[in-house]
Amino acid sequence: MIRNFELYNPTKLIFGKDKIKDLGHYLPKDKKILLLYGKGSIKKNGIYDEVTGILKDYDYIEYGGVEANPYYETLMPAIELCKKENIGFILAVGGGSVIDGAKFVAAGIKYKEGDPWDILIKHVKITESTPIGAILTLPATGSEMNGGSVISKKATQEKFAFGSPLSNPKFSILDTDVLKSLPERQIANGIIDAFVHTTEQYMTYPIGAKLQDRFAESILKTLVEEGPKFLADNYDEDAGANIMFCATMALNGTISAGVPTDWSIHSIGHELTALYGIDHGRTLAIILPSLYKTKLENKKEKLAQFGERVWCIKEGTTEEKALKAIEKTEEFFNSLGVPTKLHEYGSEIDKEFTVNEILSRFKNRGISNIGEDGILSLNDMEKILTSCF
Repeated sequence: MIRNFELYNPTKLIFGKDKIKDLGHYLPKDKKILLLYGKGSIKKNGIYDEVTGILKDYDYIEYGGVEANPYYETLMPAIELCKKENIGFILAVGGGSVIDGAKFVAAGIKYKEGDPWDILIKHVKITESTPIGAILTLPATGSEMNGGSVISKKATQEKFAFGSPLSNPKFSILDTDVLKSLPERQIANGIIDAFVHTTEQYMTYPIGAKLQDRFAESILKTLVEEGPKFLADNYDEDAGANIMFCATMALNGTISAGVPTDWSIHSIGHELTALYGIDHGRTLAIILPSLYKTKLENKKEKLAQFGERVWCIKEGTTEEKALKAIEKTEEFFNSLGVPTKLHEYGSEIDKEFTVNEILSRFKNRGISNIGEDGILSLNDMEKILTSCF
């Protein structure tokens, strides 16, 4: 039976061609603004000039250099700058990492109890946050329409998440024209990120949530159909627009309403990024096939349903359909140019060290079970990580 739920999303979404020009309609006139962006790609594709052309009519300062998988060490100076300059609004221009970074900076400005890293490692509840807005330049994480953020710490090679409704952007502009400038690697990563965000909220066990299931399946099927099309020709405007909206809908709270969710693929994948700097989307492609095979008994009903409705697998038993669905998914990731075995990411990645290090991290945090209803044990994690090679 569908679980009780509350669904609320305060983010205003502005979607379509040439929508950056409308930015001025949504910015506050009475607050000093921080323009936060990444490593400089927006200066190459014209977005920076367009945004700063609008911001010239506002009181604003800039802070650039936010990495993919944004670092605490990069964001802490931004927090101090915001305090010094009395920043009242943050405009994040970039992909999910920049928006995640803006959420951390926004919460950190208001955090008075000590190191803002506590928000992530001590799960401190956010009671106040500086408002933010976003211009999305890369469809992937869904951060543009949720309150979640994932931050890494270089000094300790750790990567953690936090979330709060107070961290939702007030508005997010999704201008489909920006998709024309994306490199293939980022497109592929974004497709997989949106795909696995969806499966983390869908691939658990049946509870009769038929609408939620079909919402999720429609996102997955659209990504399967439109992803390769856009990757082959990233000027296909329809494919790009569909992918962009899929990525947003995959993690804005709609498909998780009233259903069990997993997130074990992300929990393990984050450790691979923290250890080796592997792109987030690629860590998900590495973990998913092994995890679903390891927990086949728990997930086979939903996997078979996924196989039937998304991959059009009609023949075989429930278990055979489930295994074929995993196989088809791995083939899909490979077709996007994304390897699904860890050894393909560098000969220096040692199996024994990787398995032991990640398991010890979970143990040291007092975590012995993850996934929906805690079905994934440390022994399961060991099997998954070992088979990833």
